[in-house]
Amino acid sequence: MTWRTVKQLAEAKAPEELFTGQWQNRPSVLDDYKPYLADRWNEGCTNAWKLWQETVPLGYKGSYQRVRAYLRKKRTSPRPVVARQPSPRTVAGWILRRPETLPEPEQLLLKTVRTHCPETDALTRHVRAFAVMLTERQSERLPDWLVAVRQNDLPSLHTLAAGIDRDRDAVIAGLTLPWSSGPVEGHVNRIKMIKRQMYGRAGFNLLRKRVLLAY
Repeated sequence: MTWRTVKQLAEAKAPEELFTGQWQNRPSVLDDYKPYLADRWNEGCTNAWKLWQETVPLGYKGSYQRVRAYLRKKRTSPRPVVARQPSPRTVAGWILRRPETLPEPEQLLLKTVRTHCPETDALTRHVRAFAVMLTERQSERLPDWLVAVRQNDLPSLHTLAAGIDRDRDAVIAGLTLPWSSGPVEGHVNRIKMIKRQMYGRAGFNLLRKRVLLAY
């Protein structure tokens, strides 16, 4: 050791003052750009050369080797295991299915989503309540359901509630009576398909013949 090193160690008043040289986190020209590199790394860009090219226009004047060495530490360090978030389509499928048909893992995932998102929790309750009204023909619960829907900030359900109010008698009939317009809608769709096959080049007479011959 040189006399300067001995003097520095002897005059140290705290253990932290002994951490010098290779044990000290010295400032680096890359420090100001590490947040940007971390963000790009999390976005999926792991090419050191490309990231170095991106930092140069931002003002970085260091070498490519320094960027590569910094990213090498990120490659070798263990990454935390993060559960993949379910897509909106997946969550919608969980909500629309009967609760008793959901496997236990999906029930737990939906419960987690509902816990972290009050809007999804309210949406799930309203959708399932409407499903019970529809399958068990409980039209007497419709007014209370409409009131409950309007108490939550769910614009899509507000639009649905407004449409039900405009045609409430028909909706109550659908929730009460055993008959359904499903077969009629099926025939209408079939006639539309035949009509589209003619590309608008024929009149009603041909359409009528094709519909009758289809039976």
